[in-house]
Amino acid sequence: MSLDKAETGRLQELLSRVGICLDDYLKFEQADTLTRQDTWQAVLAQPVPQQGVGIDEVTRELVEQVIPNGSPVAKPGFSGFIMTGATSASTIASTAAGIASPQRYGLTAFNLLEEVSLDWLAQMFGLGDMKGVYSSGGSVANLVALGAARQSAFEKAGHDPARDGVDRAVSIYASSECHHTIQRAGGVLGVGRRAIKPIACDNQARMCVDALRAEIENDLAAGILPLAIVANAGTTNTGAIDPLKAIGDIAGEFGIWFHVDGAYGLPGVLDKRLNDLYHGLEMVDSVIVDPHKWLGAAIGVAATFVRDRDLLERAFTQEPADYLEGTVEQSDAAEPKIEHSMDDFGIPYFNYGVELSSPCRGVVVWAMIREIGVEGMRERIVRHNDMAREIAEFCKQHPRLELLIEPTLSIVCFRYVTSTETDLDLFNQRLYRRLIRENEFMPSTTRVAGRLALRPCFIGARTESDQVDGLLQAILRIGESLVTRQA
Repeated sequence: MSLDKAETGRLQELLSRVGICLDDYLKFEQADTLTRQDTWQAVLAQPVPQQGVGIDEVTRELVEQVIPNGSPVAKPGFSGFIMTGATSASTIASTAAGIASPQRYGLTAFNLLEEVSLDWLAQMFGLGDMKGVYSSGGSVANLVALGAARQSAFEKAGHDPARDGVDRAVSIYASSECHHTIQRAGGVLGVGRRAIKPIACDNQARMCVDALRAEIENDLAAGILPLAIVANAGTTNTGAIDPLKAIGDIAGEFGIWFHVDGAYGLPGVLDKRLNDLYHGLEMVDSVIVDPHKWLGAAIGVAATFVRDRDLLERAFTQEPADYLEGTVEQSDAAEPKIEHSMDDFGIPYFNYGVELSSPCRGVVVWAMIREIGVEGMRERIVRHNDMAREIAEFCKQHPRLELLIEPTLSIVCFRYVTSTETDLDLFNQRLYRRLIRENEFMPSTTRVAGRLALRPCFIGARTESDQVDGLLQAILRIGESLVTRQA
């Protein structure tokens, strides 16, 4: 039933109330949500209602109890996990898609923008004619890429793993700094988590090529099938970029699928100062990127690119379903005539990955790129990389700060040092907890060569250069306070 004029006006009023509340939230003036925990939990944690309260009451509770008690991730000072608040363009586009195209299928503008935006990403990152598919995040994106790798490796051996299962031992080579979802992908794909062979890294957290070659040669001698090599274009821990060209040469020499995990770091190719580090991308068989990281999309948007998208279809195609076959395709007609948007599925993304039902993600990426263009994206990447470099230089000059590894992208790892402490890991953990509870500057921690590091990762569209000084001064102030208290 369509909305009448009064209902439309009422909906606009409710949306306006929500919008005003969101604007207030984006001022970031509120204390952390845990300071009001008892209040909002008492209101929201109720038994399932037997009778509805109506849209007005729902909106009131959203405005008064839910939105003001949201996540600090969107704050400009949040630099912890590699996630960020959505840009306005992303929010508007995803809202539009949620109403106007609940699914990405059919001959609609939204289906078209899936492909248009994927092509734009490929052009922006120098991926040539690679084709892609969207999914929910880097975990699934890596799974899809390695599914294609599994299909390719076994087909070369005369076997169809998607149809008949895995019939022999394989190895997937990834650096010891790879994201842990690579191991999970091995489990889900049926080759096993233990099939992931960790390759040693150098002192800059980059995969050692000689160690990679030795591991491959050992497996070949043992009759183990090399399935894929996974390289990093920006590791989660430190932002390191593996030697892509050298790894690509080895992949080509042995005929092994070459995959690059660029979930966080692929947009770094826009920083022209780093172009040499991305040489070798032209050799990959697959690569992923998460627009919900550095590009500013709402959480839930990742992309997998492959040289041959037909491999994805063979790896992930579904068996026929009665309720679908013939519903869209006019198979009984000698010359099918398309006269309605649901006469055809459009590009069959459901056969290129693990999702059948899926939101329209392409319109979100399209809107963000359309808004500020490649140059706007480049400016953001360069700004954030500069912020990491500024902290690194400051650490080299300040007696109380120690840089633990040179930054490559927008992640920088350092720690507070003092001669009065025998356990600097514990000291920096206490400093970190104090910093987070101030609710303004929120990096994360990691370990570099066994040492606990403070680890800001600058990717937020709202994160500007003045955040650097604020973060450093807060760390120095808290560190000095902890030293004085223990003196």
